[in-house]
Amino acid sequence: MTKTFTEELRAAAGDQWDRVINHRFTTELARGDIDRNVLKKYLIQDHRFLDAFVVLLASAIAKARDLDDRIPGCQFLGLITGKENTYFERCFVELGCGKEERAKIPDEDVTKGFANLMREVSYKGTLGEILSVLVVAEWSYQSWGEKVLPITNRDDFLTYEWVDLHSGDYFRDVVSYLRGLLDKEGTLIDDVGKEKCKAAFLRAIQLEEDFFEMAYAA
Repeated sequence: MTKTFTEELRAAAGDQWDRVINHRFTTELARGDIDRNVLKKYLIQDHRFLDAFVVLLASAIAKARDLDDRIPGCQFLGLITGKENTYFERCFVELGCGKEERAKIPDEDVTKGFANLMREVSYKGTLGEILSVLVVAEWSYQSWGEKVLPITNRDDFLTYEWVDLHSGDYFRDVVSYLRGLLDKEGTLIDDVGKEKCKAAFLRAIQLEEDFFEMAYAA
């Protein structure tokens, strides 16, 4: 059976894809026993992607090939600028980490790297490159979110809501939508375009692994 373009890209990532979706951060988060300092560091840095991610998703919407391809992206854009942003703010209150404290914490190198990648492909990349970064971000999270959902502890919103945001029917549909767009691009672009997509995909999955590791670094 012929692989789709996104399946080919995931295969190209090899074991690194598996390391991301099986990272200890994901299971510790779901169980609810993750060190709160690790979670705090992760959330502070992850929140700083929001603007770059909005630019990335908006760029995919703008460069999509027709209205039907744009509409689901517009709906997802509305979601991530609503509920997800509220989650961060509630977490920061619960963790006792106000704006002044967060402002004193510099961006980690991986945070800068990921934000730069998002903006780089948004401003200079093809639709395929933009989608490649989006697919890594959302598909990898949906993969680990669905995996840990059965073991998710429901005692603390800090942990279970992050799992819920990255699992379930709606998020599965979002990932299918993004993968479908990239799979379609794979049938329309030449080999040079496919290599650019692969390069963006592999850069993104490396950054995903590095980001989890960053949260545990002293």
